[in-house]
Amino acid sequence: MSAPVKQRRWPLIVPPLLWQLVFFVLPLLFLVVISFWSIQNFKLEPDFTLKNWSTMLSRTTFWSAYAYTWKLAFVAAFGCSLLAFPAAYSITYHLSESMRRIAVLLLIIPFFTSYLVRVYSWQVFLSDNGIINSALSLLGLDRIPMLNTAGGTLIGFLTLCLPLVVLIQVMGMSQIDRSLIEAARNLRAGPWRTVYEVIMPAMKASLVVAWLFAFILCFGDFVSPVYLGGGASPTLSTLITDTTKSGQQWPRAAVVAIMMIVTLMATSLVAVRYAYRGGRK
Repeated sequence: MSAPVKQRRWPLIVPPLLWQLVFFVLPLLFLVVISFWSIQNFKLEPDFTLKNWSTMLSRTTFWSAYAYTWKLAFVAAFGCSLLAFPAAYSITYHLSESMRRIAVLLLIIPFFTSYLVRVYSWQVFLSDNGIINSALSLLGLDRIPMLNTAGGTLIGFLTLCLPLVVLIQVMGMSQIDRSLIEAARNLRAGPWRTVYEVIMPAMKASLVVAWLFAFILCFGDFVSPVYLGGGASPTLSTLITDTTKSGQQWPRAAVVAIMMIVTLMATSLVAVRYAYRGGRK
């Protein structure tokens, strides 16, 4: 590659590198630094102590919140992927070009409104005297506790991630060579076998990336666990707020945040490695 071509690339490379440096690397380094500082008279004082790490990592409340957060995020991401796949399949293969554009627009519209507003609206449906339980009582059925439960949190996670997961899967399916599907049909493969042996392997990267996006969003979400889950079983995000309110313990909250970032980075590396494994073949 000639030198002028390399020089023309630098204006495109430098802005995203600066963005990552200013808004990710430097804040992350500062977060690591203050995790070793101490609190004296409710003030953050520069220091170097391992007490914050030993205190947080030795608490059973931290590890129970860690396991609960990981489980909720994993289940929500997996559920989003399962629910999104039929929708993405229908949009890609059963709608005309114009209807496909309308469907994609409808998937984007939820992001025009605040996620907090959408979560608040779910309280009207999920509360003990809400729309769903009122309908059940009219049918002579017992009311089902849904608000301030793990199920309520999962509903909030689905509200957050489902449109995005559908969009990613639609983009992945759109890139599949239609001749592969036609060849499978010519070989008398049924719809289910075509999906399992042709479509899903061809869009493995899109499926994994969509799951990963959902997992990342759910793992760090604060709104749904508080307003739909009730905060009875704390997640790591709610644990951060509780820690900062308890004596202004910002260094201990930084420890929790760093553990969240490390977990997400490790999960992302494993997921991306699996998504693109065998790609060269």
